[in-house]
Amino acid sequence: MTQEILCEVNNCKFWSHGNKCSAKSIYVVSKQGKTAASSEETDCKTFVPRG
Repeated sequence: MTQEILCEVNNCKFWSHGNKCSAKSIYVVSKQGKTAASSEETDCKTFVPRG
């Protein structure tokens, strides 16, 4: 299955040209252990600052 993951966080290590995410997998969790009702209530744990 081909997937396209888009990301606008250009200071992330996995950000690629065209707002593409180059991470092999994505890990997203709900904030503060609650059940998320919207995207604002989630956090991407895949994020790694460019360095």
